[in-house]
Amino acid sequence: MKVETAVVKEPAARMPATAPDGRRDLLGMSRAELAAELAPLGIEPYRLKQLWHWLYQRGATSFATMTTLSKDIRSRLEEGYFVGRPTIAAAQESADGTRKWLLRQNDGRDIECVYIPEEERGTLCVSSQVGCTLTCAFCHTGTQKLVRNLTSGEILGQIMTAREQLGENPPPQEGRAITNIVLMGMGEPLFNYDNVAAAMKIALDPEGLAFSRRRITLSTAGVVPMIRRAGTELRLNLAISLHAVTDELRDRIVPINRKYPIAELIAACRDYPVLERGGRRITFEYVMLDGVNDSPAEARALVRLIAGIPAKVNLIPFNPWPGAPFGRSPPERIEAFAQIVLKAGYMAPVRTPRGEDIMAACGQLKSASERARRTLRDAASEAAVSG
Repeated sequence: MKVETAVVKEPAARMPATAPDGRRDLLGMSRAELAAELAPLGIEPYRLKQLWHWLYQRGATSFATMTTLSKDIRSRLEEGYFVGRPTIAAAQESADGTRKWLLRQNDGRDIECVYIPEEERGTLCVSSQVGCTLTCAFCHTGTQKLVRNLTSGEILGQIMTAREQLGENPPPQEGRAITNIVLMGMGEPLFNYDNVAAAMKIALDPEGLAFSRRRITLSTAGVVPMIRRAGTELRLNLAISLHAVTDELRDRIVPINRKYPIAELIAACRDYPVLERGGRRITFEYVMLDGVNDSPAEARALVRLIAGIPAKVNLIPFNPWPGAPFGRSPPERIEAFAQIVLKAGYMAPVRTPRGEDIMAACGQLKSASERARRTLRDAASEAAVSG
């Protein structure tokens, strides 16, 4: 089997959120940034606190609705600022209740966001980039080239939009539809760390979106230096997209491994400070690829690799997409793999694919507009050949 690889390029850090008319997005600014930004307007600190409340606890998108602020303040805010929200370009709902939104940003770029309801929780899968730079061989998102990082406001905008769509604006005190956030959508979160960190700090703020650290998971393919930084500054749950137990295979299917090989990645996991408190575990994600990484020998090697790390292993049946070079491991092989890991003392749940019928399952995200453009290009090429 031949798998194409690509050079991993790390995109630039945080970028300003500005509309075409020059107005700046207030969503995603920290308290300090908001104070500095609005200092020329002479807005008092207690008014800034009210503004923060309207932005995050009430989910307001119009300054006109912020009635605790004076008309003069609202008018001045309207002149230079806006409260960012993406446009819902398309919405789909799976037979299993999974919902997917194609969200258009102010510059016309599209991303996807997925909500997965379960009996005891509701998980929102959030994107961090438009496209992706990692080119993991089994991932549909990786076939869409990286366009740019999302701003902190655009990351938060996904959560705010989902809340609105689920009737939680403002959210109820109990029984929220969105209980968990996973940074597992389009893009590599640690290649957009500054924006992701800014957004998650607001998500964690008790007067912001008020999520618990235990309810937010950051997933990475293995950006080793940033794992350590995220562990120190954010202390979120950590999920590692591992998918192979040898550098030879991982170099081919997860190209970032050529820059940060398995030994360095596992060392960073052992040092992750969240393990020092509360008994939390690192999650190792492992996509089951038929005849590629699913043998009993690889299961035993996986157990040896993570020995001593408080961890669990999520086994993910490969979710097919058009043109994918892999197949899904048979259920009996996945179960045999899981039993080896389980007997070694690690939880090894097999993830039930959700939203496959709307291309919302793990590894299937790719903006619909990009798919449409590719379809048109393919059709044009075929017409040219046949003509």
